Amino acid sequence: MRKLLYTAAACLFMFNVTNIACAQEVGGMTAGTSNETMKTIYDFKVKDITGKTFDFSTLRGKKVIIVNTASKCGLTPQYEALEKLYETYKNNNLIIIGFPANNFAAQEPGTNAEIATFCKMNYGVTFPMMEKISVVGDDMHPLYKFLTEKSQNGLVDSKVEWNFQKYLINERGQLVKVLSPKTLPSDQEIINWVKG
Repeated sequence: MRKLLYTAAACLFMFNVTNIACAQEVGGMTAGTSNETMKTIYDFKVKDITGKTFDFSTLRGKKVIIVNTASKCGLTPQYEALEKLYETYKNNNLIIIGFPANNFAAQEPGTNAEIATFCKMNYGVTFPMMEKISVVGDDMHPLYKFLTEKSQNGLVDSKVEWNFQKYLINERGQLVKVLSPKTLPSDQEIINWVKG
């Protein structure tokens, strides 16, 4: 009888140990999966304004400002301030990426070639410009889904309000801040972030 009790106790002990181990393993897998599925900017490839592939994974270790642009907007002169910011800090691991978009009051009607010429001739833009995309609506580009959906970026849900909204990405490819279109590239908040 005593032998039977010892055997039952041993079996019960092994059962509990196995269940705890399994629970820990499953818990670890769940946590790992959650972290592994959270995207960063490095998961994306886009086309630049000349049609070449631009791979965000080449920007590891850099701070990135992503901005949707337009050529016929009251905020279009921000191109000049963006270029000045880029020229000042590009050697300090800053890169600015412009995405022309025609989503707001049809203020970016041009072709990619026309946009490139406009930016170069009028504002001397040298920071990378990508092909024209949609930043809102049903045809929103996947990159902007990442930028605007907390389920993808892990930070915040946001909506692109107008041309020249700014998304700040840290050196690990994570979204850290969303700034309104009216926040100028020379704003001290941006300068402090770039220099920090």
